[in-house]
Amino acid sequence: MKTLKVLLFILFFVAFKSHSQVQVDQIFYKSKEHYITNTLDYPISGTFLPPEKKEPSTILNPDGTGMIQYDDLSKKKINWGIECNWEGKPIIKEGFNSASYTFWYRTSDSDEWVYSQFSIHFAKKKMFLMGERVKMYENYNVQ
Repeated sequence: MKTLKVLLFILFFVAFKSHSQVQVDQIFYKSKEHYITNTLDYPISGTFLPPEKKEPSTILNPDGTGMIQYDDLSKKKINWGIECNWEGKPIIKEGFNSASYTFWYRTSDSDEWVYSQFSIHFAKKKMFLMGERVKMYENYNVQ
């Protein structure tokens, strides 16, 4: 009977862990804790560019890593995430036909987190990062 209880507990734990696939990381900014995730219901990973230009770019990988290129065209590796609550639900500011999030990133040579805006404009099928870098997305089923 005891073995059955332990087996059921392990089965429940494994099922719970495999069901919750959103990774949440805790960061600190000015001594205040924040939570970030790189999982959204939108195709956020990819390359963001200024309109009609090829540089400077920002690349976001699905695993929360990436690269940012500055205006002087120097590049730095980054870790990034979208602000969320401790459960991993992104904190959203909804607008008319758009959604806005807080985008956090840290360069690989720094311990300081920097925040900026990330927005999705559904009618235009565009995502804006830091206000000036854009990525088009296709075939997303808006609910």
